[in-house]
Amino acid sequence: MARSVEDIALFLQAIAGPDHRAPAANTESPAVFAGSLDRDMRGVRVAWSPDLGGLPIDPEVRSALADIPDTLSDLGCEVVEAWPDLSDAREIFQIQRAWLFEMSSGPLLDEYREQMKETVIWNIEQGRDLAMRVHVDVSRKQARLFHRVGQFMANFEFLACPVTQVPPFSHETEWVSEVDGVQMETYIDWMRACSDITVTTHPAISMPAGFTEGGLPIGLQIVGRHQADRSVLEIAQAFETSTRVVDRIPDILL
Repeated sequence: MARSVEDIALFLQAIAGPDHRAPAANTESPAVFAGSLDRDMRGVRVAWSPDLGGLPIDPEVRSALADIPDTLSDLGCEVVEAWPDLSDAREIFQIQRAWLFEMSSGPLLDEYREQMKETVIWNIEQGRDLAMRVHVDVSRKQARLFHRVGQFMANFEFLACPVTQVPPFSHETEWVSEVDGVQMETYIDWMRACSDITVTTHPAISMPAGFTEGGLPIGLQIVGRHQADRSVLEIAQAFETSTRVVDRIPDILL
């Protein structure tokens, strides 16, 4: 979305704020994102999870992020290896995604099936096969997930973890079918480091944090408390200023 954390703050000043059409929107004024993002991080508790509780992670991603706990500690943070219970997150994301695909693209499938990708067709048809009781059950599970993550974040202001499970791959690869020797069941399972967090509805930012041996960038995900969006920018700004990893990314990748 931007080349720096400060640019993200500027962007949010333009789009943030309450909106009667979006009852889940952040109710804070866009002005909350104005001004300096500098903050003393001493004593801030951060949970660090290298794999969000057992997700398959490519060894190059693990290696590139291995120093993250030390980097956060150097900022003054109190870092503990811990993670919330995200056991229902995959099911919640898969079902909600299938339902949204059917709602948004179902009519297109009826008329242009021969022009659509097989993965998209699969996702739409998954949505069509869902019974109402499945939607209700998943809504309940998401509510419980939100509560669990909220309880976890009461003890930690931030959760740090990989933002992707694999390094950047060729555009010729339609989707990653295997991660660290583990076969992916669907075309979206390789991105669970993101999707598991998405369904918690907590704010998160992706930060350049390291590189593979071949020089490809690897990202760090920093998750904050519910609707505490500015705080996420504050720790991201501290991390960016401390590491300056972004300065080592070739212009072609920006």
